[in-house]
This record gives sequence, structure tokens and C-alpha cells, in this order.
Amino acid sequence: MTDTPLALGLSMLSFMMTVIWGSPLIRLLRHFKVGKLIRVEIQDIHQEKMGTPTLGGVMFIVPVVLLTLLLNGATILGFTQDVLGQAVILPVLVMVSYGLLGAIDDWEGVRGSRRGVGMRARTKFILQTILAVGIAFVLRYVLVVPEFYWPGFEKPLSLGIFYVPFAATVIVSMSNALNFTDGLDGLAGLISATCFAAYGGIALLQGQVFIGRFCFTVVGALFGFLWFNVHPAELMMGDTGSLSLGATIATIALMTGQWLLLPLIAIIPVSEAISVVIQIVYFKITKGKRFFKRAPLHHHFELLGWSETQIVQRFWLVSLLFAMLGVGLAMV
Repeated sequence: MTDTPLALGLSMLSFMMTVIWGSPLIRLLRHFKVGKLIRVEIQDIHQEKMGTPTLGGVMFIVPVVLLTLLLNGATILGFTQDVLGQAVILPVLVMVSYGLLGAIDDWEGVRGSRRGVGMRARTKFILQTILAVGIAFVLRYVLVVPEFYWPGFEKPLSLGIFYVPFAATVIVSMSNALNFTDGLDGLAGLISATCFAAYGGIALLQGQVFIGRFCFTVVGALFGFLWFNVHPAELMMGDTGSLSLGATIATIALMTGQWLLLPLIAIIPVSEAISVVIQIVYFKITKGKRFFKRAPLHHHFELLGWSETQIVQRFWLVSLLFAMLGVGLAMV
């Protein structure tokens, strides 16, 4: 664990970088009027968020990419023969590619031809899947990561030819799950930071120091983003941030081989996604009735009378407890 101080130092550095350039970015987004349009079905509870700058994911993606490339430049360019160091380029590419996809969706929603709606869901899902399949192939056939660990077993187990579809499903599912979670000020950022911290600790315990450093770099950048995103938010993460964070968390989980623990470590995004599935299925089966007052899950609690701050803090406490449980199981 001698690399822990450096990982924590990178977290502090990325935090400062994000905070420093956060205000100019917000002014730039306001200048170009890149303001969030609230969906009709939730305008009754989130009307005050109308017009808040979106595309906020750019705020933490840029510092993470810059710091990671600068710190690992020699290794990434092949001047050293450290394969583990070169592997860190994959989560960086995942973050950037899904961030670009989310940015297109955000732009379409605020200034494009589908203003107020965004990219077609089917189109976005197809693009997410194509990217995820490519990532899964790289994980198995280029990086040759451990396919998965079962708690209590020291050696990784194999899924054979089923690994690629399983891995791609994990990436797409987590990307969308984090997207569902992004609905309240600070919620997605806090939950994501907790997940990255947990998997960063797991990576360091496994000796994957470059992945551990990357994770804590993201944690620091997310804390910098939260400086502006806590209630009342000065900007929103948007799909630029949520899609990229979800896909990157899944990729890190797959690189550590501990993706079976993802439903624990990412308990809140998983619950949010499940609530949407339950709501849709129940609505169709009962021909119009709703299982929750509104989905995703955080809207249900809003309509029960919980304040936005209460939901974010309580969800984060649950997330923190389950993340600690997940790390504990990874150490068994």
C-alpha cells in the first residue's frame, strides 16, 4: 500500500484543478445558454432547476484525462515496458467516449433538433452497446484481465466465450443506471465518488497501482465538481457526466475482476435502474397502475415528502455502507 499516499495526493490535485476551472466553465456555459430543460412530468417538483447549465461532466472529465496522461505519459507511449501502466488508457478512453456520447445527447436536448428531449433512446442504446462490446473485447483479448472473482476464492474464474456479452451488459447497464441516478443536486456525484473510492482501494490491494491512482484522481475531480453541484446546484452533470461515470465504474470493476460486487458497491444506481424496470413492467401488466409514485426511485421519495437534501444524504449513507461491505468481501 506504499502507493496510497500518491493516489490520495492525486485526488487532492485533481480537486484543486477542477475547482479552479469550474467557475470559468460555468460562465462559458451560461454565455452559450446551455441550460437544462426539465421534462414535463417532473416540472412540478424541479421547476427551479430550469435553465441551470448542463454539460457539467466536462468539468471533471478534463482534469482526470489531463492528469492521467501527464502522470503516465511515458508508460502509455511505450517508453517503459509496464503493461499495467499502459492499461490505464482504457478507462480514460471509456470516460472520453461515453462523455462525448452524453455531450451529443445533452446538446441535442438544449440546442439541437430534439430540444427538450435529447437523442433518441434507441440510437443512444445502440451506440452504448457498440462501445461496450469493443471495450469487452479489449478487456478479454488485449489486457487479459481476470474474468471474475468469487468471494472466498483466491484464483479468478472463467466465463469463456460468454465473457464479452456479460462484460458489455455490465457496462451498458451501469452507464444507464448512473444516468437514472442523476436527478438531484449532488446525488450522482457523491455516489460515483464512493464507487470509485471503493474500487480504487480494491485495485491498490490487488497491486494495480495505476488503476488505483486513476480512481482516486476521479474521486478528487468529482469532489471539485460537487463544490458547484451541491444544492442549489450551479450546474448539472448531464449525460456527459453520468454516462461516462457509469461506464467507467463498470470498466474498472471488470478490470479488477470484482464486478460481481458491483450491485453492492453501486447499490444506489442499481436500485434506481431496477425501480425503472419495475415501474414499466408493473404499468404494462396492470394497464396503467404505478408501483412507485414516480420512477426513478429518488422521485418516489420526493413525492413521499423527503427533501432533496434528505434524499441525497440518506442515499449516500446507504451507498457508503454497502461500498464498505463490498470492499470487505473483495478482501475475503
